[in-house]
Amino acid sequence: MPLMALTRLVLTDFRNHRDTILNVGTGFVVLAGDNGAGKTNVLEAVSLLAPGRGLRRAPLTEMARQGGSGGFGVAARLKPLPFRGGVWGGASPLDDPPGDRPHPNPSPEGEGLVEIGTGTQPSAPERRVVRVNGATAAATSLGEWLTVLWLTPAMDRLFAEPASERRRFLDRLALALVPSHAHHSARYEAAMRERNRLLGTEEPADPDWLTALEARMAEHGAAIDAARRTTVTQLSERLIAQPEGPFARAGLAIEGDDATDLAGRLRAGRARDTAAGRTLTGPHRQDLAVTHLGKGQAAHLCSTGEQKALLLAIVLAHAELVADRTGRAPILLLDEVAAHLDPARRAALFERLAGRGQVWMTGTEPGLFAEAGAAIRLTVHDGAIHPA
Repeated sequence: MPLMALTRLVLTDFRNHRDTILNVGTGFVVLAGDNGAGKTNVLEAVSLLAPGRGLRRAPLTEMARQGGSGGFGVAARLKPLPFRGGVWGGASPLDDPPGDRPHPNPSPEGEGLVEIGTGTQPSAPERRVVRVNGATAAATSLGEWLTVLWLTPAMDRLFAEPASERRRFLDRLALALVPSHAHHSARYEAAMRERNRLLGTEEPADPDWLTALEARMAEHGAAIDAARRTTVTQLSERLIAQPEGPFARAGLAIEGDDATDLAGRLRAGRARDTAAGRTLTGPHRQDLAVTHLGKGQAAHLCSTGEQKALLLAIVLAHAELVADRTGRAPILLLDEVAAHLDPARRAALFERLAGRGQVWMTGTEPGLFAEAGAAIRLTVHDGAIHPA
């Protein structure tokens, strides 16, 4: 599959954006504006062009613009670009030559422009629709075209949140390296929900049906566990090998159940799970443990600034790992990333990101991105976007 650059973004009745159109390039895209202007809404729109519920994980009904049609649309034009010497495309805007049109028969191996989009209809505001070059597609198919990673201020609390939030973070990292991870996760969750339902009924559950569900959980659970461990192993190797610098070095490990003899453990634990009202063993109980290697301290014991640095180090290393392993530079969405970095660390961040694909960054002050060099610089105000 060729590398795809997002060159055009169209928002229709999305959040506070009525009809925003952006033509962008493959380097830095800087969005500056006051709080509440709509900067993060643009990043959220881009995040919806990948599998999943986006960077806010918000209900679809919340995404439609108040006073709008009742539905919303997010559409993008993608263009194949070369990837040579670790650099993806260029840093200047891309203008489509006259006559360029989406590829008439899109395929992962095909060339030419591709148009993807997602949104809802006013008549069905809770049902997400995905299209690739006008044809209806599954949301998971978006991963064939784009890999999108993000870091938001809400993620600063990741190490203090329940384990489920760190699992979700880990699963996003794994999905970028193992596209089938979404399929296995969905099948595992569906089988577990059905098993929990059967165990919760007053009548004794059919043991053969339980055995079949547990076998399905074991099959997909093994794939989930393998994808997570592969991701953690590869990412840990990259993080440990990095020299000391302006960003923290993070150690990663998976804690909790693995998938060894999962079917047997589930069968043996039926009475316990019935009493608990949920399944108490399996990869859905795992946690991602993060350590500040420089201090030898667990992330949840570190200061807020250190936790932010650890997250940034993980996201940057993961983006580089994805590009190296897949040949596809991910789109990075960095919300308010420069707000709490000193000038030296900001300059180091921009230097590390340069030439690594398309990076969208937001901030309240344009001066925060003075060291970013060549970039598309935009001002956001009340859902309207203008050149800075």
